[in-house]
Amino acid sequence: MNNRDNAVVARRTLIVIGLVLATMLLLLLIRATSQVLTWIVVAAFFAVALHPAVNWVERRAAFGKRWLATLLVFLLALVLLGGLATLFIVPLIHEGSQVIADFPKIVQDARSGRGPVGGLIERYNLLEYAQNNADRFRQYASGLGGSTLSLLRGAATSVAGVVTIFVLAYLMVLEAPKVVHGFLALFDEQRAERIRRVGHDCAKTITGYITGNLLISVICGALTYAVLAILGVPYAGLIALFVGLVDLIPLVGATLGAVVATLAAFVESTTAGIVVIIFFVLYQQLENHLLQPLIFARTVKVNPLTVLIAILIAVEVAGILGALLAIPVAGILQIIARDIWDTRRGRLKKEPTVGEDRTPVDGRPAASTGL
Repeated sequence: MNNRDNAVVARRTLIVIGLVLATMLLLLLIRATSQVLTWIVVAAFFAVALHPAVNWVERRAAFGKRWLATLLVFLLALVLLGGLATLFIVPLIHEGSQVIADFPKIVQDARSGRGPVGGLIERYNLLEYAQNNADRFRQYASGLGGSTLSLLRGAATSVAGVVTIFVLAYLMVLEAPKVVHGFLALFDEQRAERIRRVGHDCAKTITGYITGNLLISVICGALTYAVLAILGVPYAGLIALFVGLVDLIPLVGATLGAVVATLAAFVESTTAGIVVIIFFVLYQQLENHLLQPLIFARTVKVNPLTVLIAILIAVEVAGILGALLAIPVAGILQIIARDIWDTRRGRLKKEPTVGEDRTPVDGRPAASTGL
């Protein structure tokens, strides 16, 4: 092997080593900034969803001023979130103050075995269990100091995350036209137009996912209210609202709502508790295997089987964040894959399409060729 060959081998070896080191550094950077990256991804998710609303307001009610349209849309979003919080918190405060006022009577009834709480304690011998395990409860209570501090730290981080996501989403929507224009300026006119229109279809996928998720939560809350109202469980409307809201959270939301509703039903009666457990077990199967695939197949234009597979894989790979992004990512990949496939085969469509029916979703004039 001559000197020239040795130099080529050495150069290639250094390139491979450099690529491996760069990949390791990138993975370490991602791991160190995983929380911030999660906030950025979630903010981008909501920014894409709110982008069409801001564009509409900019054309119709903001006199063509982007900053004013963005401000109006985000203020409206805050008002809606505040209304939901008020709808939930005000009854909770009212009922909580009533419970505090009635607490001496509740304790007396519990000791005497009267009322729903007293009957529950007497039926399951909870008072005897508490007396037999008093030392264990005291040891557990003494260790709550560190857990409380961790809980407060986690709550502060969550609040900071929500504020950060809101600010990031606001700036992303506000600066979106400049960012998109600067990115598309890197390509020739025909390719830029095609990227723009495929991106438009991808944004519709995200909007459709959010719409579908909201619809599923409304169905969950309405069915929960019907079951609780029929069983005569107190505060059925408040509990159903809580169940509908937490159902928006991937993976753990529906389970958390089911636990709260079941506990409230058991306080009313054992029969009501058992019926609510059966209802949520059946509803979870209905939501996971029928409602989600069917609704997302219409709103995101993804095959129901693809929806189910995407959720299962994403949950294993990325947990809650994966569950949140699985369906829109599957829809986006479907759009891009079809567009590339048609381009490579020389049968480029006049317009990007989504869904099995391949119906165009963009009404603008068609671009001529090439991706």
